[in-house]
Amino acid sequence: MVECPKCKHPNLEGGTLAGSMSVEWCPNCYGIWIPGREYEAWQKEQSQWYNKSEQPQAAGTLGIEFTPSVYDSKAALCPEDGHYLSRAKVPFSRVPFYIERCMLCGGIWCDNGEWDILETLGFHTEIDKMFSPNWQAKARVQELASRERQVLTEKLGPDIAGYVLELAEVLADHPHADCAATYILRRAELKRKEI
Repeated sequence: MVECPKCKHPNLEGGTLAGSMSVEWCPNCYGIWIPGREYEAWQKEQSQWYNKSEQPQAAGTLGIEFTPSVYDSKAALCPEDGHYLSRAKVPFSRVPFYIERCMLCGGIWCDNGEWDILETLGFHTEIDKMFSPNWQAKARVQELASRERQVLTEKLGPDIAGYVLELAEVLADHPHADCAATYILRRAELKRKEI
């Protein structure tokens, strides 16, 4: 029997995930161990029908409600070969969480609920890519943009924030975008002085 890498429950139980993928899950913490060979075989099947263009965009905007498992921050060992599991941050929900992967056998550990979030975000078919520095760098940029949008909405309200975001998109490639920004700042300063 294989021990749970997080809560150390004495044995994981067999099951299936996403229709055909054989996995092991913990009856105590409900985490899921996906053997590397199983994920790889399942991933190949998905590439035959999964349209990448249909996946959700940066998904901090999806407003997903999710509470990470109490075991999310706990280091873990691979249940197959005993190596430490590497962690990749998934910043695309209101509360970021981590996915773990064994870099030796390719196995993946998802704490309770994490697979569902990955599926909602459209990242469940590319978990292996999430461990690359390039993916993590892009994720950080998207997370920052999402936070900026959130702050803008909180400070200005959804209507004005929507106008500002739309204007920013229109001006993004304009050679004189700085002129528009200067004008807006100057108008705001004049209004403040009038008060």
